[in-house]
Amino acid sequence: MPNQKINMNTVWYKDAKGIGRIKSDNLQTQIAIPVPKGGSGEGANPQQLLMSSATACYALTLAYMLDRKKVPVAGFFMDTEGNIAKGDQLSITHRPHVVLSSSASKEDITVVEALILQAEKKCHIGHLLVKAGVPVGTEGKVSIDAGDDLTSNYIEKHQMEW
Repeated sequence: MPNQKINMNTVWYKDAKGIGRIKSDNLQTQIAIPVPKGGSGEGANPQQLLMSSATACYALTLAYMLDRKKVPVAGFFMDTEGNIAKGDQLSITHRPHVVLSSSASKEDITVVEALILQAEKKCHIGHLLVKAGVPVGTEGKVSIDAGDDLTSNYIEKHQMEW
C-alpha cells in the first residue's frame, strides 16, 4: 500500500477555557479541554476523539466485512462505552446490533455473530490501542428485521442527524 498523507488544520482561541477547531478533508469538529481539567468543556476532548476513532474504525471494518460476506443487512447501529479508571487508564467496549433482512437464514446469523468478534481484531485503530495496553471488547447482537426499522428508531432515539 502506498504511503498516505493526512493533513489536519487546528486553531485554538484564548486560554485553557477557550475552544478550538480541528478540520480535515471529511472531518470538522470543535475541541475543548474538559471542565474537570480546567477547560470550558465546550467541545470534544482527547478521550472522546480517541474513542470516536476506535468506534469509526470498528464500524467501518464491520460494514466492510458484512458486505464482503454478502450478508443481507438491513442496517446496524452501535453503542460504544469508554471507561477511564484512575491513572487515565481507558477501556473501550463496542456493542453493535446488526439487523438482518427478513430473508436472512440461521447461517447468516452465525456468520454475523462471528464477524462481530472478528471486526475488532481487523480494525487497525483497535489493534493499535490493544498494543498500547487499552482493553477493547465487543458485545454484539444480531436480530432479524420484523418491519420495525430498528436502525431509524435508533437514529431518532439518539437524535442523530442523517
